[in-house]
Amino acid sequence: MTDEPSLPHHHLPVSGVSEILRGEGGPDTVGLLLKAERSRRLLLLRMLDDATDLGPAWDLLSRTQRHSPEVIEDLLMYPQTGMWLATALRRLRGTTAGDDEPPLWVVLGHANALAAAAALRAGLDFSLDVPVRHGRVPLPTLGCAVLPVTEPWALATARADGGHATLTGPGGTVTLPPAGTPGPGWHPVRRLTVGPQGGRLDITLDDTDPYRTYPRPAEPRPLSADDTAHWRHLLERAWAVLLAGQPATADAMRRGLLSLTPTVARERFRPRSVTSGDAFGGVEASEPDDALQLAVTLVHEFQHVKLGGLLHLAPLLTPGTGADPPEWWYAPWRDDPRPVEGLLQGIYAFVGITRFWAGHRAVASEQNGLAHFEFALWRAQVARAVAEVRDHPRRTPLGAALLDTLAAHCARWLAEPVPAPWLELARLCADDHLARWRAHHRRPPAAAVDAAVRAWSQRAAVPPRAAAAEPGVLPSPSARWLDSLTVLVRYRLSGSDDDRVSPDGPEKRAARVTGALTGDALLSMGDPAAARHAYLTDLAADPGAPAAWAGLGSALDLSGTDPAAARLLRRRPELARAVHRALLNTSGTAPDPVRLADWLGALES
Repeated sequence: MTDEPSLPHHHLPVSGVSEILRGEGGPDTVGLLLKAERSRRLLLLRMLDDATDLGPAWDLLSRTQRHSPEVIEDLLMYPQTGMWLATALRRLRGTTAGDDEPPLWVVLGHANALAAAAALRAGLDFSLDVPVRHGRVPLPTLGCAVLPVTEPWALATARADGGHATLTGPGGTVTLPPAGTPGPGWHPVRRLTVGPQGGRLDITLDDTDPYRTYPRPAEPRPLSADDTAHWRHLLERAWAVLLAGQPATADAMRRGLLSLTPTVARERFRPRSVTSGDAFGGVEASEPDDALQLAVTLVHEFQHVKLGGLLHLAPLLTPGTGADPPEWWYAPWRDDPRPVEGLLQGIYAFVGITRFWAGHRAVASEQNGLAHFEFALWRAQVARAVAEVRDHPRRTPLGAALLDTLAAHCARWLAEPVPAPWLELARLCADDHLARWRAHHRRPPAAAVDAAVRAWSQRAAVPPRAAAAEPGVLPSPSARWLDSLTVLVRYRLSGSDDDRVSPDGPEKRAARVTGALTGDALLSMGDPAAARHAYLTDLAADPGAPAAWAGLGSALDLSGTDPAAARLLRRRPELARAVHRALLNTSGTAPDPVRLADWLGALES
């Protein structure tokens, strides 16, 4: 490629910064982020060539740039190109590959695949060796060929001569058909166009590029024709939802949403989606439950895309010193504790989700409790997370402005009325998630537990103040499915679980949600008394079960009984769990969980 005479110094104007700080950002602002990303990619490409000498690939890319610069521009800005560049440079700097990851020569050989794809799109004659990955030869933005190769990693020759293009490797040759069409041994990348004139989204449905999954590469897995049609249908309907309820967001997505990587469906109401700061404009998403879920996913991930672009221009946090121990925070959308950097990413993403539900509940049916519930849930969760880190000492001026702006948004959202039934359900689920997180990850000091054990054993009327010492955070790998109650509530509110006609009992309801307890199902059905009994049964079988301790607090709170115990288990379930375990270990007898929590509840009065 020819050298750039100079790379510009990129910055956002005040208006663009203001848009991003509000969690927004129109097409012009997204365009500026794309320009900055272009310069970044060029720098990374130059760094890679300086470190490895890309040789024939560089020469072919340069020839293509002279002939068809628009092709090079498109390939350069393709999300997967950014991901490959970052991956290759990390590997060169010593990042160890896993057992199932390709050797370095295959990673670097992707430059040849890029150059071959560029030359094919430009109609140039060439011959170049490209990597074969488990029998598949991916050509970025075009598709992949399948060759009868048994070795995991091999080489094939890509060749074009007078408009005739082939890929030849050990065992066979694949002739490449016209772009966008399938052929024997060839799976093309599909480009989907959805939406009306003036509001169309043009996006690549990428199932072949190895760098389409984040953060680790994955081998090509082409979709069937039926699966492709299904994704097209889902995207058409999701795009209609966005155009109707989020037209400004949709307008920005048309500029900055470039590729969608489909992955297999997951459990209902538990989709998985991923972006990477190295792959601006790319989204990886599991097959959604429905079009509404896909619309929410696109909003969520596009927030990450925009924030990732901003972070390439200016930091939100000053660097950590490395001398202090790890700092962990509660993220209401995660099972695990998060560093502050990750929490900020989540806050920004869920601001977008809250805004989506704020708009969607206005256009949804008045009977659609799900939209009211989701809005009430996420406004509370985002507000809680913002309050946690709003005064963090590592904030830069930009980070402080972002958090202050988002806090003001949350205050306005919290002032909006929500019908009481959905508001109470949202409060129940938000508090329950936090209690489960604390039961898993919070650890009271040993001295605090010992003091409580001694006082209980001596039949003290109230626990000692020493038991109220601030707990630490010790991430627990067992923390999973903390959203079980929320998922069960979504079953009801989505109309897929009407307890007036469903023959399923609570055990069957719980069984269809991974990680859910029978008590969770009873709570979601509005039966806190039965839920209390179910959680106590679970604790009798497994006294250390974090979900049962937290769920018991939810049941007591919802029933209005034992308020001191409910308060303690909602706010400090980890203390009751730790003291109960210590008493069981020292005496061999387990105290009644509600009675113990009621006694400890004096600490919260």
